[in-house]
Amino acid sequence: MNIILLGPPGAGKGTQAARLVEERGMVQLSTGDMLRAAVKAGTPVGLKAKAVMDAGQLVSDAIVSDLIGDKLDEIGADAGAIFDGYPRTAAQAESLDAILKARGRSLDHVIELDVDENALVERVTGRFTCAACGEGYHDRFKQPKAEGVCDVCGGAEFKRRPDDNAETVRTRMAEYRAKTAPILPIYDARGLVKRIDGMADMNDVAASISAILDA
Repeated sequence: MNIILLGPPGAGKGTQAARLVEERGMVQLSTGDMLRAAVKAGTPVGLKAKAVMDAGQLVSDAIVSDLIGDKLDEIGADAGAIFDGYPRTAAQAESLDAILKARGRSLDHVIELDVDENALVERVTGRFTCAACGEGYHDRFKQPKAEGVCDVCGGAEFKRRPDDNAETVRTRMAEYRAKTAPILPIYDARGLVKRIDGMADMNDVAASISAILDA
């Protein structure tokens, strides 16, 4: 099964993708992570990408398509794929169709985690993590059981991401809407888009996703 998981930063997309990886053996294809890995490994596609980036240019759709094709070949035909951060344009959507078709695959679902902007601002700006082990907490929704002490490792130092502020979250939301606007009508027309409440409890969101995949 091949799906596109959509949602702005803070919507819980990463959490849900991780669950699908663990519970269903799917593979998350994040173009940013794949690009960095290919450059580091010095693969043919990575070397092309490095040359482009070293010249101060944006990596082309063709290079990104090659990256995705290589990764799909690597994971094999039996593993499902979760596309994260791709496609973002109509041209990329067309490229993805070709990449999948060439490997006997097709896109099964486009799942969008629908969020309320004000509630998302509260969710993101309240996040903090243990500096030692990375366990996540929240000012309102998940405080450590003992104040100032991590539940997992007992650490007493916590940190917040500097970009987890209201202004940045609203900017990210605007960017997300601008980037997804071109592709949603394409997939809506095919009947592939399913929207679920991204503000629900994470277990409820996971159950909603599972219901779509199992239907």
